[in-house]
Amino acid sequence: MLSDSEGQPRHRDGEATRSRGTARWLFVVVAILGWLAIAAFGGMAQGTLSQVQENDSSAFLPASAESTRAGDRASEFTQTDTLPALVVVTSDDDAALTEEQLGAGQAFAESIGDLELPGGELVADVLTGPVVAVPSEDGEALLIPVSIDGSEADRLVGEEEDRVSIAVVEAIRAEAPNALDDAAMTAWVTGPGGFVADLVSAFGGIDGILLAVALVVVLVILVIVYRSPVLPFAVILTSVFALCLAALVIKPLAGNDVLQLNGQSQGILSILVIGAATDYSLLLVARYREELTRHRHPGAAMRAAWRASLEPIAASAGTVIAGLLCLMLSDLGSNASLGPVAAIGIAASFLAALTLLPALLLLGGARSRAVFWPRRPVFGGADVAGPQRAGLWQRVADAVTRRARPVWVVTLLGLVALAAFVPTLRADGTGESDVFRGEVEAVAGEEVLAAHFEVGQVEPIQVVVPEASGQAVIDAVTGVEGVASASLFTEDGDSAGQPGQEPAEPAEPLVVDGLVLVQVVTEASAESQEATGVAADVRVAAHEADPESLVGGAAAERLDTQETAASDLRTIVPIVLVVIFIMLVLLLRAIVAPLLLLVANVVSFAATMGLAAIVFNHVLDLPGADATVPLYGFVFLVALGIDYSIFLMTRVREESLQHGTREGVRRGLAVTGGVITSAGLVLAATFSALAVIPLLFLLQIAFIVAVGVLIDTFVVRSLLVPGLVHDIGRTVWWPWARRVPQDNRQAS
Repeated sequence: MLSDSEGQPRHRDGEATRSRGTARWLFVVVAILGWLAIAAFGGMAQGTLSQVQENDSSAFLPASAESTRAGDRASEFTQTDTLPALVVVTSDDDAALTEEQLGAGQAFAESIGDLELPGGELVADVLTGPVVAVPSEDGEALLIPVSIDGSEADRLVGEEEDRVSIAVVEAIRAEAPNALDDAAMTAWVTGPGGFVADLVSAFGGIDGILLAVALVVVLVILVIVYRSPVLPFAVILTSVFALCLAALVIKPLAGNDVLQLNGQSQGILSILVIGAATDYSLLLVARYREELTRHRHPGAAMRAAWRASLEPIAASAGTVIAGLLCLMLSDLGSNASLGPVAAIGIAASFLAALTLLPALLLLGGARSRAVFWPRRPVFGGADVAGPQRAGLWQRVADAVTRRARPVWVVTLLGLVALAAFVPTLRADGTGESDVFRGEVEAVAGEEVLAAHFEVGQVEPIQVVVPEASGQAVIDAVTGVEGVASASLFTEDGDSAGQPGQEPAEPAEPLVVDGLVLVQVVTEASAESQEATGVAADVRVAAHEADPESLVGGAAAERLDTQETAASDLRTIVPIVLVVIFIMLVLLLRAIVAPLLLLVANVVSFAATMGLAAIVFNHVLDLPGADATVPLYGFVFLVALGIDYSIFLMTRVREESLQHGTREGVRRGLAVTGGVITSAGLVLAATFSALAVIPLLFLLQIAFIVAVGVLIDTFVVRSLLVPGLVHDIGRTVWWPWARRVPQDNRQAS
């Protein structure tokens, strides 16, 4: 019987090889079948994820918010909660309405209740009262208030499972041309109901156009990077299947109110999963390609690549997840739920990249190198030490390490110069009409409404106050600039009334548990940022008149949302920094290096926000930014941006243990430069796809994250961090630097 040099039978090696081959094929089959099942069920969940969205900003406020407490008490004064949709009708020639046109408008109003909703119900079944047309004082417009029952507004109807509020608005918009064109009249549906419908319509592109754009952009980049017709599709499939897994987990959680999902969170989830899964796949594929030059069989190469990639990918995913989960400390439900939603997406990306992708890459067995065709890596022997030819990133690494101090000093000065513009960023909130980019019916209708009616009557500011202080509060808030009128809510359910209606004869104020309700009509629409400022002044005046007063209403809810977002920024930012620092210490087994990386990424974030201020204010001339934009920008940029420093520094540490820190920097930057650059381009491109959704918030997040990732990729990771680490040398691994050999003079 043949034996090897140590006397062991050779057939045992063959058996071991066959055993490994069987285990490898078993893994491939189980992984692919498992992920196909996930895709089948997760694909359906992804397609219907919008059904469990909650886009009402008031639902995100904490119970302790003053507007929430005021709303709870104010609800005791009315029998039903309503969501008003306001239909504004004018003549096509902007002239005074004729008798015929008034009749046509009234007939249209009376027909609204008879419109059919999906599923066979009538609009009248979900309204709180009859629909009538109210003419404006100038005689040029009609207002048709449609009061949707608040308890019915979110109920799903029809095969498409549309929400009642959306279905009502769509039914009115569909019928308006049929009823009014012959009378030369035009109608707009605006008000809270109209804005909700247009917001949901804008988010409707998440399931289709957003994913399509993101996937096409990523595919193009991958084809350029790999120059292969096969490999990019394996990576894309990994990303898509990861998204299916995330949706499969998130939908039941959102449907059972375990977490809140809004349109913004869903859009960010889709982009985050595609970007993260692709980044992790790029890192694994790059290491696999490298190991194929050292191992004859692709299975052995994948095993080595998987083990080498596990630590940096797990560290990256863990750091991002830890940072995102810090959002759970937010007092805003939308922010608090984005944390676990995005964390689930990152976990799904991690699992897909380390299970599905290896299985796809090994489908060809011994011929699996063909996936890289036409640039298949060639086996060169087990002693191959890395890349065999000097490329762009080798030249960059040589240049940075030759002049390390000038490189990092100049780079830091440039970033600080951009960061100086941060104070000019206007991120104190925007009005509802500013949320949309481009023309939408609700915004256009609000402008028409404001031209002919007192729009502040639609959603007045509500002040709940002890009965004895009712008149004092009225006197106090009436003197606030921007307030049109203030009055007590009466027993007949009237106070401000509807726009265009004459006030009724005075009635007795309604008293509930010793409290009265003061309704404050603003000159500006409650959906505007101007009304939000008025609400702040009304709150001050009301508290001065009676400290026990509670100020609520739509404008006050927006005010509390903005103030809570600002408070979240001050609370969550330092916690995120501490959590990420701890994760980096555990990964790099040092203290100096994590501090260096953290400071570098904070400076990068500040530079990005400074650049954003310049672009938003002077190039795009945007009306401002949502108050949550800085927080989202910080969490995503610091958590995701640190990824590239992690990918770099784990390789630098690996090389430093053999060659010293300064030589380790040169080798690490040269080896990881290409893959990290590709990963950065992919993540920036995927977040840029958010700009296809016509909403201001997503445009700003797209710009901030995309530009920030590019700064992290090409500036921080390529110049600042390598220059600093090379300049500091072995001390960067303090206090556990003894395992790292001293730098030789040549490397220094």
